[in-house]
Amino acid sequence: MLEEVLSGIVLTGTGTVTGIFVAVAVSVGPAMSAMGRAEYLRAHALLGKGYHPLMPILVNVVTLSGFALAWIAEPPGSVLFPLASVLLIGVQAVSHLGNVPINRSLSGLAADGPWVDPRPQWRAWHRLRTGLAALALAADTVAVLAAR
Repeated sequence: MLEEVLSGIVLTGTGTVTGIFVAVAVSVGPAMSAMGRAEYLRAHALLGKGYHPLMPILVNVVTLSGFALAWIAEPPGSVLFPLASVLLIGVQAVSHLGNVPINRSLSGLAADGPWVDPRPQWRAWHRLRTGLAALALAADTVAVLAAR
């Protein structure tokens, strides 16, 4: 029973994280890239409030659940669940070392004056964490299906 509950948490959570990242990559990001600086800074501030603290908490819960499944799942789940958790640690690392510092640097910017547009660099970091999340989702999906 515990394995089924944790598997559901892992699959649902990793799917949610990946889905949010894909939505940002294919819709939110391009829309923000089309905005002028002032619009972009305002939209970025408003959007950021919705993602924190949900995303870090969700990724941490899913990561820990995957590691717990390493102890109770049969192969290949005993290997794939922790592999997905390691990939999610990569998601967290990219977020904390790449995207979050860029996000923080925007809070003090004025709507005019000189600046280096952070959007291309932010998008590159975001694509990396989206790819890591998608790989984690694939590993979790295979692990859950193999247990059936």
